[in-house]
Amino acid sequence: MVIEIDNQELEKIFLVGLAKNSRLKEEVSESLDELAALAVSANAEVVDRYIQVRRKPDSAFYIGKGLVELLKEKIAELDANCLLFDDSLSPIQQRNLEKALSIKVIDRPILILDIFATRARTSAARMQVELAQLEYTLPRLIGAWVHFSRQYGGIGAKGPGETQLEIDRRRVRTKISSLKKKLLKLNIQRSTQRKRRQSLFKIALVGYTNAGKSTLFNLLTKSQVRTADMLFTTLDSTTRVMSSGYPCQIVFSDTVGFIKKLPHQLIESFKSTLEEVALSDLLLHVVDCSARNVDELIAQTKKVLVEIGAGNVPYLLIYNKADKNPDFQFSNHNNDHHLIISALQATGISALKAGIIAKSSNNFKKYKKKL
Repeated sequence: MVIEIDNQELEKIFLVGLAKNSRLKEEVSESLDELAALAVSANAEVVDRYIQVRRKPDSAFYIGKGLVELLKEKIAELDANCLLFDDSLSPIQQRNLEKALSIKVIDRPILILDIFATRARTSAARMQVELAQLEYTLPRLIGAWVHFSRQYGGIGAKGPGETQLEIDRRRVRTKISSLKKKLLKLNIQRSTQRKRRQSLFKIALVGYTNAGKSTLFNLLTKSQVRTADMLFTTLDSTTRVMSSGYPCQIVFSDTVGFIKKLPHQLIESFKSTLEEVALSDLLLHVVDCSARNVDELIAQTKKVLVEIGAGNVPYLLIYNKADKNPDFQFSNHNNDHHLIISALQATGISALKAGIIAKSSNNFKKYKKKL
């Protein structure tokens, strides 16, 4: 049975990861699990995977030449039509692999950019994703980059509208400049909106993708933000003002989820959106407590928070999805900063609201509503 999406055959993807030594194979395997979930989010089928232990990447192929030959056999055997690497490839590595294997070769950054391009709904989000795609593509315009050509299509080809092979560097730079000017105007508008909210207490929901931020946001604000059990459901920042049950008006903001090895082009282009996080009075750091690598997810989110200038914003660490892991216990028993909830079943929400009030009690006098 052939599954079709948008009149195209489902792409069959072979995953490849590189471990610097055998002790890191488990870590790379977990990263490939996430990569597989990303591929499924992009409507693809993962047919197999391979982890090579190698001290450093090969300059020409990223992987060893022996593995290139092995992959050629595996790809033919499994009828795979796309090779997906867990790390960034250089333009020359990508071109050499495509030439040697006669197959589309992509890496984690372009897969994430592709997913963002598919999920962006507002004009601002679409411009931000387009800017990130173009900045990723610019250094790859030298030579015949067939993974962007019409003969492939599918993942990695959802570009800003024109086939990348038909765009020269000058036109790409012109488009990048134009997008930056448009986004600058939007940034000015956002700054004006933020000034209007200066007298309100600001809370941003942050966390790894698919941690349940939007479900919790809907619960706290009685909203209807789209939710789904998949990576990167929410790209567009959503803001709601609430006062019921609190001693002052509170602005809640739902934000895009983070992920390991997030392309720096996306961080740069979404910086204006992520400023909502950096300028918040309190962060609700939402974590999926049913995940195997909870501590790593927390560390990755904190790493991105530091990158966007939000590393010192006060926070509550919210372990969500307790319905999936009812026996979960956090290792740090500082109850002032950690809470266990289930946004789906609305359990632990009263304690969370009390935590919000307690954590921000020093600021409530400043933001207290005038009676």
